[in-house]
Amino acid sequence: MAGWNADTSAGPLGPGTVTLVEGSSFCISAGNGDIYPGRSQGVFVDDTRILSSWNLAVNGEPLEPLAARMVTPYRAIFTARTASEGGYADSPLIMERIREIGSGIVEQLHLHNYSAAPLDCLISINVEADFADLFEVKEARTRRHWDETREVEGDSLIIRAVWQDLRKGVVVSAGHGAAISESLTYRTIVPAHGQWHTTVSATPTKEGYRPAGPIAHPSEGEMSPRDLRRQEWVSKIPVVHVTNRSIERTLRRSYDDLGALRIEDPAHPDRVVVAAGVPWFMALFGRDSLWASFMAMAVDPSLALGTVQTLADRQGRVVDTMSEEEPGKILHEVRLGVSSELALGGKSAYYGSVDATPLFVAVIGEISRWGFAPETIAALIPHVDRALGWIQNYGDRDGDGFVEYARLNPDGLINQGWKDSWDAICFADGRLAEPPIALCEVQAYVYGAYLARSWLAFDAGDVPLATEYEDRAARLKRDFNERFWLPERGYYAMALDGDKKPVDACASNMGHCLLFGIVDEDKAELVAKKLMSPEMFSGWGVRTLASDMEAYNPVSYHNGSVWPHDNAIIAAGLLRYGFVDEAQRIATALLEAAEYSEGRLPELFCGFTRDQTGEPIPYPTACSPQAWAATTPIMLIKSLMGYYPDVALGGLWMEPVLPESYGELHISNAPMAGSRISIDVSGSNATIQGLPVELVFHRGMRPWSADLVRMGRLRKKN
Repeated sequence: MAGWNADTSAGPLGPGTVTLVEGSSFCISAGNGDIYPGRSQGVFVDDTRILSSWNLAVNGEPLEPLAARMVTPYRAIFTARTASEGGYADSPLIMERIREIGSGIVEQLHLHNYSAAPLDCLISINVEADFADLFEVKEARTRRHWDETREVEGDSLIIRAVWQDLRKGVVVSAGHGAAISESLTYRTIVPAHGQWHTTVSATPTKEGYRPAGPIAHPSEGEMSPRDLRRQEWVSKIPVVHVTNRSIERTLRRSYDDLGALRIEDPAHPDRVVVAAGVPWFMALFGRDSLWASFMAMAVDPSLALGTVQTLADRQGRVVDTMSEEEPGKILHEVRLGVSSELALGGKSAYYGSVDATPLFVAVIGEISRWGFAPETIAALIPHVDRALGWIQNYGDRDGDGFVEYARLNPDGLINQGWKDSWDAICFADGRLAEPPIALCEVQAYVYGAYLARSWLAFDAGDVPLATEYEDRAARLKRDFNERFWLPERGYYAMALDGDKKPVDACASNMGHCLLFGIVDEDKAELVAKKLMSPEMFSGWGVRTLASDMEAYNPVSYHNGSVWPHDNAIIAAGLLRYGFVDEAQRIATALLEAAEYSEGRLPELFCGFTRDQTGEPIPYPTACSPQAWAATTPIMLIKSLMGYYPDVALGGLWMEPVLPESYGELHISNAPMAGSRISIDVSGSNATIQGLPVELVFHRGMRPWSADLVRMGRLRKKN
C-alpha cells in the first residue's frame, strides 16, 4: 500500500508517538500529548493538517509524560507531571489530558494539586496551524506559504490562511477564563488537594470563514458523537468470546480499529467504506479497501458492498495518462487534500493499480453469496463487465492472456501490484524486473474474476456467458501453470518481465494464488513446503522475500518483511488445499505477535527470525492502525472456522480446525442473510443457533467458484 512516488520513504514518526483515528480524521502526538512542529505530527482532517503545534506548558515548563492510555481508537488519556520547583522534589502537580478526535479535536484538561497548599499556576497552550497537505508532511517539504491572519472572537482564536484562491481556517475554542493572543493562557490558583479544569477544542472552517461546526463534547455522563457512532457499529457486529483471552483481546482490538477506520462516501452518506490506514492512507484505496472489506466479511458484509459501490461510481471512463485512468479500470486511491497534484497528477483520483480491477470483480462474486438483494447485485453487473473489458482491452495489451502493467505517467508508481515499492519486483540475483510486468498473484485474481462472472451469469440464467467465462478461466489456469511454474526450483515465479522471462525470486506472492485456486493440485504441496521453509517463514509469519535471495533485507518494505494481511491470505489458501498444520502455524504466529503490541497488528514488521530477536520488530514507518492488518485476525479465525455461506445455494458451511491452544469459541450477533446467528466452536465441532429457515447448515467445505457452475448445471438437470 502506498501513494504516488511510493519509493520516497517518509521519516519515522518518532518513538512514543500516540495515534488517534476516527473516520478521515486523525491525530499524532508525543507521549505527553504535545504536538511538535517540524515533525510528522498534528491533527489532520480530510488530508489537511489543521494543527501543527499544540504544546501545553505549566508555569512555562513542558510536561513530563507518565502514561498514555488508549481508551478507544479515537480517545486517549495522557497523564503527565509538571516540573518540580527547584528540580529537587517530586512535583505535586499532575496534568490529565483527555483527548478525542472527530471532525477536529476536543481536549479536557484536569490539573490536580496533590500538595497541602494552594498553588499559583500559569497554564498555556501554544497553537500553530500550517494547513499542510498530508503529502507535504509525509515528504517533509512545504510547497505552500500561506498568508495567515489571527483574530480573537469571544473565547475563540480564529486562524485563517490564504494561498492563491484557496482558503483554510481553524477555530480554537478556549473556554472561559482564557487570555487569548498567539497562545491560550490561563492563570489560576489550584486549591490544596483540589483541581482546575477546562475544555478546549479545534475545528476546521469551510472556505476559511465559516466554522464547519463545533466538535461536540458531551456533558458529564453523556456519550460523544464518536461514542454514539461506535455504539451503532458495535450493535451490528458479532460479539466474540474465546477461551484464549489473548486471542479474544486481539479480535476485539481488530473490531475497534476497523470501526474507527470506516469513512463515508460524501456523495452517498449511507455507504460506508474502509480507509487504508493511519497516517498516510486515510482515504479510499482500491486494492486495500477491497481486501480489508473482503477479509472483514464475517463481521460486517455491508462494508464490502459499500466499498464496491463506491469504487463502481468512480470507475474509469477515459484514457488519461496523468492519472493513469482507463475505461473500466478501478482506482488506486482517492485524496481530499488541497495538494492532490503532489500525489495524483492534479486529480483527486489516481488509477495506477493493476490488481484493483480483477479484485473488484472477485469481491463482487463473494458478496453475491452473502444474501444481498438480487437487484443490489444486478446493479453492479454493468460495472463488472466494464472491469472485465479493461482486463481484456487494457490489462492484457499484448493478447497473451496475462494481465501486466507498465506505468503510463513517468512520475507514477513504478510497480503497481500490492508490493508497489520501486525495488519490490526482482530476480533471485537481485536484478530489477523491467516492465511490462505480469505478477503471478494478479493472474490468480483474474482467474477469480472470470469464475465470479461465470457464476453470476449462470445464476441469472445466461448459460452461454457462464460457459464463456468458465472456459476463459480454464485456459488461464492452464497457461499460468505452464508459464509461471519453475520446476527446477519447486515454486512459481513472482512475475513475467517485459521479455516474458520468469522473475525467479522466491516470494510470498504465490501464496495468494492458492486462495484463488489457480494452483494445480500436483504443485500445491511444493508451494506449501517452500512457503513454510526456514528461508520464508520467520517464526512470526511468511516473509515477502526468501532470506536466500540476493535482494533480501529484513528491514525493507517488501523485500523480506512480514505483512500480516499477506499471511492471512496465504493461510486461507493453504486451508483451501488441505494444509491445515501449515495454516495453523501461520495463524498462531501472527496472533502471538499481536500480544507484543496490545492486540494490534501493525501494517508490517521486520523479517528477523523469531529466535534472533525474541519478539516481532515493527517496521519503522508502518501504519498503525491499518485496515488489512486490523482485519487479519478476523480472516485468520474465519478461515480456521471454515466459515462460508452461500445464500443462493441455501447453505452455510463450516469445517473448523481451531488449534487446541485457542480453546473454545463463542460468537453471537453474527450477521447472516438479514438475520443474526450464534456460533459455538470447540476443536472440530461446531453448532449454530438462529440460522434462517431457508439456510441449511453443512459440515464441510463450501463449494468454490470453480465448482459452482458445474453444480448449477447438475441442479438444473435434476
